[in-house]
Amino acid sequence: MSGAILVAKTTRLSGTASDVFVGRVSHGLMMMGRTPESTDEVCFAAIKAGVDRLPVGSKMILNSSEFYSNTWGPENLELLGRFYTKYPEYADRTFLSVKGARGAGGKPDSSMENLRKSMITIERALGPHKKMDLYQPARIDPTMSIEDTMNNLVVLLKEGHFAHIGLSECSAKTLRRAHAVYPVTAAEIEVSLWAYELEVTKVIDTARELDISVLAYSPLGKGFIGGKFSSASELPAGDYRTRFARFKDDTLAHNMQLVSALPELAAKKRVTPAQLAIAWVAALGPHVIPLPGSSTASRTLENCEAGEIELSAEEMAAMNAMAAGEVKGGRMTGGGR
Repeated sequence: MSGAILVAKTTRLSGTASDVFVGRVSHGLMMMGRTPESTDEVCFAAIKAGVDRLPVGSKMILNSSEFYSNTWGPENLELLGRFYTKYPEYADRTFLSVKGARGAGGKPDSSMENLRKSMITIERALGPHKKMDLYQPARIDPTMSIEDTMNNLVVLLKEGHFAHIGLSECSAKTLRRAHAVYPVTAAEIEVSLWAYELEVTKVIDTARELDISVLAYSPLGKGFIGGKFSSASELPAGDYRTRFARFKDDTLAHNMQLVSALPELAAKKRVTPAQLAIAWVAALGPHVIPLPGSSTASRTLENCEAGEIELSAEEMAAMNAMAAGEVKGGRMTGGGR
């Protein structure tokens, strides 16, 4: 862990949420409740740890989905429903982003019929104490125009199901077209030392131009960049990461070499490699908000502390060089862009 952190930094959200200040690092809930050790008590403590360190008046972004579970069901949202039932005072201290619009066979479906099903599933799971702040189709539906998708979302927003619209895994061109229909508050894309290809930089630049926040998921390369795993054999049986070529042993060794200097750089900085990787993502711009996952209070605090780390020009250059390396193997995408 790093040394003492005195003040938790915040950043302003964009567009229709420009009056909302949030923690410099957000909290992804994807893995919560998916193991026997991930009990309600443990998960609730993990959520509270991030919220409690923020200045009064600011919020912690919590990122969930209607299908974050081992069964692709709403268990993650039901866990949140139990959290807000037990701690209703945290409803106003959190900014809840939820992904949905997963159709038949897991394909993106942003039709009005499927979006309404998504609203019912999410609102039933969350219960009466918290409503969505931000709603995002989990992937861009390739069967319809982004303009039609946005028009559907605007109808649901005006009906009061959520307050702000977001997109997930979109291209810069799609983001610009969507924003022309109605302001997009946030775009969720993968950003890390292993995910910084040209289209990622275009999305970040376009979002900066249009005043859109970027929720940068997987800043730790699904756990490998931060040192949680070093080989594919360390992944649990059936883990979703085993499906991707990026994490196969024949490509993983090459990819790990790209960030091999990170531990030494972190040691000199007196922070963890994970914190340094998150700090680099945050340094890409005040509108870029790292979105690491956490199921324990200690990991939440470690992640959040990364938001206070300042990088020198030399440190930034060294990490930019890592990000410029050619990563082998595909990553998680799906849907259109």
